[in-house]
Amino acid sequence: MKHFTLLVVLFFIGIQNLLGQAQLGGEDVYEFLNLPASARTTALGGIYFTAFDKDPNLGLQNPALYNKQMHQQLSVGNVFYFDGINFGNVAYVHHFDSLFTIGADVQYVNYGDFVNSNAQGQAIGEFSGGEYLFNIGIAHQQDRVSYGANLKAIQSSIDAYSSFGLAVDVGAVYHNPEKRFIASLVFKNIGAQLSTYADGEKQQLPLDIQLGISKRLQHLPLRLSVHAHHLTAWDIRYDDPSQQVDNSFLGSEDTMQQNYFADKLFRHLIFAGEFYFGKNVQVRFGYNHLQRQELKLDNVAGLLGFSFGAAINIRRFKIEYGRGNYHFSGGTNHLTLIIDLAELGLPKFKKKQE
Repeated sequence: MKHFTLLVVLFFIGIQNLLGQAQLGGEDVYEFLNLPASARTTALGGIYFTAFDKDPNLGLQNPALYNKQMHQQLSVGNVFYFDGINFGNVAYVHHFDSLFTIGADVQYVNYGDFVNSNAQGQAIGEFSGGEYLFNIGIAHQQDRVSYGANLKAIQSSIDAYSSFGLAVDVGAVYHNPEKRFIASLVFKNIGAQLSTYADGEKQQLPLDIQLGISKRLQHLPLRLSVHAHHLTAWDIRYDDPSQQVDNSFLGSEDTMQQNYFADKLFRHLIFAGEFYFGKNVQVRFGYNHLQRQELKLDNVAGLLGFSFGAAINIRRFKIEYGRGNYHFSGGTNHLTLIIDLAELGLPKFKKKQE
């Protein structure tokens, strides 16, 4: 319990120190850092870092989650976004005895080709754009508490313009396997834009503080989780007085001023669950209230903000699928393949005996 109290103390210290630096979406550079890197994260609402298992993609969400169970786990994922945008990642984790665990991740976004036009609107060629993340993380576990950090190099380019930045994530996790309880805290994207696209003022990175808890039920094969995000600011609603506030899942209208509190609160929260059907099949679902409110058309929301997915283990391979609903015209389909290299019988290098 004292370890969990320490996480809470660290959380409020971080809020106090970083509150003045907070920026909301649309005002930051490198927003692709907020994209879910795996099908599991997509299925569970877009943010997920309260599991302590073999998934090597968890370390990019919170570096404190790197652990020995992930040893020699390789992950490859891809999702085709709208209008030809392609996003994917490759992750690998290696555990070094009882000292620490290291993870590496490469993440990319390819925005495709654009038509280059002159001032008269005549096409004079094409150009492309893309963004890349190169991450290395390290974690150490002591009893029920793990600590970790990610170092991220960020490269972004469009046409002849490019930008480079550096960022770190710092996280801590309290894991109680007896009670099947996890509390996770992470400070994400603490860093700076080192070079700008053109001469001008440097932009802020999408700094965020996130806190999550999860509990696996004792008599039901279900893990429930709640994740809080954008904790550097209370009111993250779009400032448009003409917009009505929708506080229900079904899209009913509610313009009562006293109900703004509920809308502000739930925009910070993501609710998710994982059903475990034996060791080989998982079914997942999530609800992201912020996405629902920002992506709906007028007061019709449908399934926007809801997500789902599944995973299946086939010997040394795990295939994961996640579906995110971002527009009435369709959602995104995210696929991730996790390969257990340790189970493939790869050769191990030993010291030569004298």
